[in-house]
Amino acid sequence: MEALYTDDQIFIPIISDYGFKATFGNEANTLFLRRALQAFIKSDVPIKEVKFDKNTFEGITQDGRSGIFDLACTDENDNHFIVEMQYGDAPYFVQRMKFYALHKFNAMVKRGKFDYGTLTKIYCVAILANNILPYDDFHTLANLRNEKAELFDDQMTFVTVELDKFTLQDVDCQTDLQKLIYTMKTIHTVTQPTQFPKFWDEEWLKVAIDELDSRKMTPDEKASLEILIARNAESVKAESRKIKEAREAENLAVKTETVKNALFMGLTVEQCATLAGVSVDFVKSVQQQFTGK
Repeated sequence: MEALYTDDQIFIPIISDYGFKATFGNEANTLFLRRALQAFIKSDVPIKEVKFDKNTFEGITQDGRSGIFDLACTDENDNHFIVEMQYGDAPYFVQRMKFYALHKFNAMVKRGKFDYGTLTKIYCVAILANNILPYDDFHTLANLRNEKAELFDDQMTFVTVELDKFTLQDVDCQTDLQKLIYTMKTIHTVTQPTQFPKFWDEEWLKVAIDELDSRKMTPDEKASLEILIARNAESVKAESRKIKEAREAENLAVKTETVKNALFMGLTVEQCATLAGVSVDFVKSVQQQFTGK
């Protein structure tokens, strides 16, 4: 995803590194984070306090944005939350979520909690700009279940939010989750206070919106924002190139294997080219390799 913020915008997008850290990572006032986490996990129990954790995963796995997740914290009951915002394509994001959660699980056990019955819960939350799951809903909450879809264990919960699937208008937003996702998708598009939905007057959202108001930033803060945006744009482009190159290499391997199998079956060069969707010259080059072997 390209840089989302331009000089003529009033509000910085939440779905940017700067916006995410200013809102979800606001250590001075955690009201927004606490209500957001409660909304993500669809809990009726308020989260009274959160404590930010050190990024213990840093250096284990790196991605195109120089970190493997954006935020980790625990609540007053020692439940663990891992939250990441992903802008670009994420073909293996489910596997990454499992890695984060299982690493946190292992770390909990190593700290001496060998009575597995006393282990607290782990919530792994992924906020994605693009779609990765074959479901219509923008919010997916998953636990370990049996073949009848009955709950097997809820010590680990995986939460996925796919922003592109959210299509509600402000007047249709009733729950905190809906209000949160609407805000994340639209705050940076607002240019006049008259465009504010009524629920933006709710204190937990006002805390976040105030942090995103570029008019309140000092010149140094604005300069830091521009530098961060430029760095992120380059990182995302680099990551996109890697994904594109990997897909092209995989596609080439599939076509090569198709041609080899077709030649082995006795098809003509022209038939092989049509079957694999490649040129005759490509088939001949594969044929030379095939014959040489």
